[in-house]
Amino acid sequence: MNIDLTYTLNLVKKLMAIDSPTGFTMKVIDEIEAITTGMGYAFSRNHKGNGIVSVKGKEKSGRALSAHVDTLGLMVRSISSSGTLKFVRIGGLLLPTVDGEYCTIYTRDGRKYTGTVLSTSPAVHVFPEASTSSREEKNMEIRLDEVVKNREDVLKLGIRAGDYICLDTKTEITSSGFIKSRFLDDKLSACILLGVLEHLYREKIELPYSLQVLFSTYEETGHGMAQIPADISELLAVDMGCIGLDLTCTELDVSICARDSSGPYDYDFTSKLIALADQEQIDYALDIYPQYGSDVSAAYRAGNDIKGALIGPGVAASHGMERSHIKGVENTFKLALAWIMSS
Repeated sequence: MNIDLTYTLNLVKKLMAIDSPTGFTMKVIDEIEAITTGMGYAFSRNHKGNGIVSVKGKEKSGRALSAHVDTLGLMVRSISSSGTLKFVRIGGLLLPTVDGEYCTIYTRDGRKYTGTVLSTSPAVHVFPEASTSSREEKNMEIRLDEVVKNREDVLKLGIRAGDYICLDTKTEITSSGFIKSRFLDDKLSACILLGVLEHLYREKIELPYSLQVLFSTYEETGHGMAQIPADISELLAVDMGCIGLDLTCTELDVSICARDSSGPYDYDFTSKLIALADQEQIDYALDIYPQYGSDVSAAYRAGNDIKGALIGPGVAASHGMERSHIKGVENTFKLALAWIMSS
């Protein structure tokens, strides 16, 4: 199976540059709509803002793929008397990794301000506890890149509680093929699915069965695909593969998940993915993720009558400074394509 990843990899930096923490995904969904309708695909949204791409096939089917475009982030909780911002997390961000990171604050009236996430004891020459203070919400704050001396100065900028704080992603693709960035979970998989759609469009491939490609906007808070189109009977979530402890997945593999925190995935569906990976000589790992949930998990919990499975590129240091590899992208691309082309 020969594929060209140029389009997919070019998309990685493009989508990573669009801030999209859970609940603030409008711009990235707008971009996906522009990309997919530009290829001639039908695009729609549900009420919560999930994107739905419809691909015609020779026969009707209930097949669907999903990836989530919402990421982790922060939200303004309050403004301190000295003019710094206290925050709360959106999703399970690994807070020690954000100490010292640059960020952007978006106000409700459309203004943007930059800042830095810092410990409340940020200077070693001043605070004896600078290196030992725990990195958690109560001990961290945002330093604005504005001349502010007190809470009133910040309020004059239009910043309020509830404003989104988005972290710089630091996206980079190295000469050795590694993809380094925040929020590869799960924008990397979204880029893979968009790459699959572009491959079908460019090669003028007609699918044997119709397909829906879903882009979820609330996965990080647990209800992204709780509601899915009524005609879906098989849902393949494409999300990151976990790395560490006794897991076998690496950044070069596509992960096939047999079970996560929500329980086992469909036996026959998962077995079919394993068989396709073997048939196409795709490098894969079969693992269990006890601290993980996916859009299929949300669909199951909401009572949807579907067969569900989960795959994704191996991603190291999840919810921190993440890293994957072009080979993991390639193997995930190939397995997703093999499934949608299968009988």
